[in-house]
Amino acid sequence: MADEVDADLSWQQAIRRAVRDPAQLCRILRLPADVEAAAIRATRDFPLFAPRGYIQRMRPGDPNDPLLRQVLPLAAELTDRPGDHHDPVGDGAASLRPGLLQKYEQRVLLVTTGACAVHCRYCFRRHFPYQQVPNSPVAWQPAIDQIAADASIREVILSGGDPLTLVDDQLAELVNRLTKIPHLRRLRIHTRLPIVIPQRVTAGLLSAITPSRLTPIMVIHANHAAELDRHVAAALAELATAGILLLNQAVLLRGVNDSLDSLVQLSERLVDLRVVPYYLHQLDRVTGAAHFEVPVEQGKQLIAGLRASLPGYAVPRYVQEIPGQPNKTVLA
Repeated sequence: MADEVDADLSWQQAIRRAVRDPAQLCRILRLPADVEAAAIRATRDFPLFAPRGYIQRMRPGDPNDPLLRQVLPLAAELTDRPGDHHDPVGDGAASLRPGLLQKYEQRVLLVTTGACAVHCRYCFRRHFPYQQVPNSPVAWQPAIDQIAADASIREVILSGGDPLTLVDDQLAELVNRLTKIPHLRRLRIHTRLPIVIPQRVTAGLLSAITPSRLTPIMVIHANHAAELDRHVAAALAELATAGILLLNQAVLLRGVNDSLDSLVQLSERLVDLRVVPYYLHQLDRVTGAAHFEVPVEQGKQLIAGLRASLPGYAVPRYVQEIPGQPNKTVLA
């Protein structure tokens, strides 16, 4: 493939060299001219951002490659569907202060940054007002003070954007401040970086998150077994060996993983890599992503097929996030 990527790049270099131009992506993958034209139009509201190492895992010449479909802008994104929203999961209503959300008891979510290492076209936060989010140690302090003042909170979830786009020193400082809050027990990090840029898993990252007294949990995000190449496998092995509980959340996506074979392969590959298949999400109805939606009844059939094919620990819970509910709704 053209534009081969050096796997030895640092994670910061990999972010800097990510593809942002739809025409360039289409040239690298030798895609038809009509695909390129549509991709250029569809970046009007949500830009393309795809690391080259992730692009390397895609099949050249195939517009239907399951990894490509997750990042390729399509003309369908420009069609509004009744019932879709800019805030489909009620982040705004759950906001305690800018960047600090609470939807469920005993845990809060801290939006640490608006930066991501990949722009997933189905992202439920593709319209999130990141310009209002604190993104530095000084700016995080009011949220940390609010967490410290509420003894009912047991767990803090670092989200974004992607919290692992923070440099190690920033991340370590944030973890240290949270560690000093006596009623906290767990630190959860939601991230796509070990999947799309596995170089992010470094000794510096591990030293930033593992010395804490807080139990470390990392929820990664892989939707297809083809995402889990040998470089990702090595990164996940480092995380697991460091004592971090690894969970995966996937989104059920039309044309990506809406078949029994693809979901079986994903779960088996995750388990082999010491990652628990945790959630399979029904698509959040965010404006611009309707073309990814799979009917709930089809999702239920797929979960039934997984239960018939796999041991129970390898079957994710099929869930939907409904704003205002006290927990995620289990569909199957």
